[in-house]
Formats: sequence, structure tokens, C-alpha cells
Amino acid sequence: MFEQAFKNIDDALRKEAGCSNELDYTEQTSWLLFLKYLDGLEQDHADEAALSGKTYTYILDKPYRWETWAAPKGHDGKLDHNAALTGDDLTDFVDQKLFPYLQGFTQRATSPDTIEYKIGQIFGEIKNKISSGYNLRDIIDHVDELRFRSQVEKHELSALYEEKIKRMGNAGRNGGEYYTPRPLIRAMVKVVAPKIGETIYDGACGSAGFLCEAFDYLKSGGELTTSDIKTLQEKTLYGKEKKSLAYVIAIMNLILHGIEAPNILHTNTLSENLADIQEKDRYDIILANPPFGGKERKEVQQNFPIRTGETAFLFLQHFIKMLRAGGRAGVVIKNTFLSNTDNASVSLRKLLLESCNLHTVLDCPGGTFQGAGVKTVVLFFEKGAPTDKVWFYQLDPGRNLGKTNPLNDDDLAEFVNLQKTLADSDKSWSVDAKSVDQGTFDLSVKNPNVGEEIVHRSPKEIMDEIAALDAESAVVLGKIQELL
Repeated sequence: MFEQAFKNIDDALRKEAGCSNELDYTEQTSWLLFLKYLDGLEQDHADEAALSGKTYTYILDKPYRWETWAAPKGHDGKLDHNAALTGDDLTDFVDQKLFPYLQGFTQRATSPDTIEYKIGQIFGEIKNKISSGYNLRDIIDHVDELRFRSQVEKHELSALYEEKIKRMGNAGRNGGEYYTPRPLIRAMVKVVAPKIGETIYDGACGSAGFLCEAFDYLKSGGELTTSDIKTLQEKTLYGKEKKSLAYVIAIMNLILHGIEAPNILHTNTLSENLADIQEKDRYDIILANPPFGGKERKEVQQNFPIRTGETAFLFLQHFIKMLRAGGRAGVVIKNTFLSNTDNASVSLRKLLLESCNLHTVLDCPGGTFQGAGVKTVVLFFEKGAPTDKVWFYQLDPGRNLGKTNPLNDDDLAEFVNLQKTLADSDKSWSVDAKSVDQGTFDLSVKNPNVGEEIVHRSPKEIMDEIAALDAESAVVLGKIQELL
């Protein structure tokens, strides 16, 4: 129903010099979608108040409401072209009046968990990149075709928006930064199995894929009471995100999934000192794919007992600290974490094994993350008791994964099923924690059910080894000649 409108919006954005890639298309679509959504939400609240004989106090002043500046309607319900801004008048209003007004909500909001605060944060982080007022008018008209009223409409819009995020994630080399494959997230949610009343946290939430999938999982778990729905809406899902664009997308993604005022904070999670975290700050469940390969400044590293520049290792320490006793986690991390010999890696594996029950390691094949050429594993652990046994599962879809052949739910069905009982199979096995080397705490994935793995080296690696051997030979020959 709305697919053509989304296509028309993208087509119009491609004409803009300031919008050069999928990240720009998603960002610009997001702020317009948000304002259209907010208009529908305010109309619904006003209608509900009227039915109760009450007066609704609008969040936005009248000149800044969608129905006033973006899509004023005539008596026939169609766009009033005489009242609708266009051309330079439209861009001047958006850039000089609308955005500054919306940015001011951060200061005017009563607390960070209000939608008013979210408005201020969103419009404090992005700017209008659509320079042509005629192009902007065209895009607004397409956005105005979209409706957020029914569950069917919201479901279709959320699916279309997810597709935009997927394209954005696959467009650049930092694919995993914005997009974790949804089949992998769904499998992780099933293993961790959240329940209504438990709090779920992602301190590196990106586009909020983990929180959206957890929300859908809980929503589909049976008949929910009014109290359950309120808990799910307001006191279940929590996230933090450092990057501006990802923050905006996370808010919009959760809104489209049905969360009216998402509990997402725009902050650098790693700037928090672990020593300051108290019981009230902790969560029951953590689901995350923290950024890896990044480097944090020395002053940020001071917040952690195990100091390292590797962002993912800092996040893992943060997650362990943020879990309540008995809390459960599923965290994606580079597979080299299991075997790196540097002090930080060894210390972190020791901390994980001694303070948590690392019960499951899912070994993901190359190509799981489009555009990110690293191999990853998923660590599943519970806080409060040391590790007794680690169950490994080596995911092998039986094909090479890629953009045209991505990971799907069926690929992970066996893993989810076997994990319930931690059963052994050709792809799964258990390792006794006592057998792990107490000096290195090496947790390398070594499937005992297959023969010695044949390592295929690149031509460059072979040539480098030949050169090294030649150099060694020259040294030996030199010493022989000296002896002669």
C-alpha cells in the first residue's frame, strides 16, 4: 500500500545534491516521517480527549504542526495549494523557523523520557539537506500519503523502514554498524527468551534492531493485559546510542514498531565510569552488537578496570557490569576475542568465565554481516555464577553468504532447537571450563567432530613465506661459508 510512496520519496531525494547515498535518504525520510507521525499521534490524543469531554494540550504550537505548514487541507480534505508553502518560502520556514523551534524542546522538556525531549534531541542532531523547496514540497506530499493509525499500516511502514535500514547498512563498508541481520537477532532473542516485566537493554543500539525484535517477540507471546501493554510500552526497552544518525533512526524505528516515546538516550555509553553503576542502573537482559575495530581515547579507557582501545572489549565490560545477578545476555563480538593473546583479551575472558556462566557460543560464518569482512561469534551468558561448561555451535548454512544470499531464519532453526538442551551434534559440542588453559583462557572454536581444517592461503601469503624462507636460507648459507 505504501511501497510506491517510499519509492517516490527516494526518487525525489536522489535529485538533491546534498543527498548522495542511502544514509542521507534514510536520514531525510526519518525527520519527515517523524513529524507526520507526531501529527497523527496528536490528532488521536485530541480525539480521545474530546470523547472524554477534556481539552488536549498539543505538544507543538499551531504554526509548527504538520497540518499547518506541510499539508494544510481544504474543506474537501485535499491539499490547499494556496495555504501550502513551496519553493524558497518552504525551505526558509523549515531551516529558519521549524528546526530552531523543534531543537528548543530539549531545554523545555520536563525529563529525558518524554517525547518532547526526543523531539529536541532529534532536531538538534540533523539538518534539512533538501535545498530545493519544490523538491521538498514533492517529498512532503508523498510523506503525507502515509498513515500511522491502524496496526496494519504501522506494520507495513515498519517493514518498509527496516528495508531502508538494511539497504543503508549494506551500502557501505560499515554495514554491521547500522544493520545486524534480523534472523540472527531473532535467534538471539529466542535463546535469551525475555518475559514481560523484565528490562531489556542495548548500550550500542544502532538502529534499535534488537529492541524492535524483542518488542515483537514479547508482543506475540500471548494475550497481554492492559498492564502488560503499559509495561511493554514504558518500562521494558532501553537503549543508548552515540552517533547522531543512528539515534534518529532508532527512535523512528521503535515508533514505527509501536513504541510511542522510546527510552533511547543520545550519549556515549563508554563515557560512564563502571565504578558509578549501582543496582538501580542494572537490567535483566542485554542484547547487543557493539561496534568493533573502533578506538577509544585514553580518558575513556580510564573508566574500565581492563584498559584497552578496542571498543567492543570496553562494551563487553560495560554489559557484564550492567547485568543484574541472574541476568541474561546475548552479545555479538569478533571471533578473535576467543583466542587473542594480548593482556586485555586474556583478562576479559577470565572475567567473563569467572563472573558469568558463558553457556553458549554461536560461531557465525563469514558473510553473516554484509559489507563487514570480519568473522563473529555470539556470546550467551548469565551473570552471577562461574562457567561450568561452554556449548559451542558452528553455524554452517551449506552455502556462501552474500548480499544476494543472506542469512535466513531457517539457517538458525537447528541452533535454536539444539541450544534448548545444549545437545551435541556434528555442529555442536561442549567444553568443560576446567579444561580451559588457566593461563590464556583460550576459547577458540575447535570442532572435535571434523578433521584438521585445511587452511587455504592467499598467493601473497605463500609468496611472503617463500621470501622469508629464502632470507633464512641466505643467513644459514652465510654462516656455513664463514665456517668453511
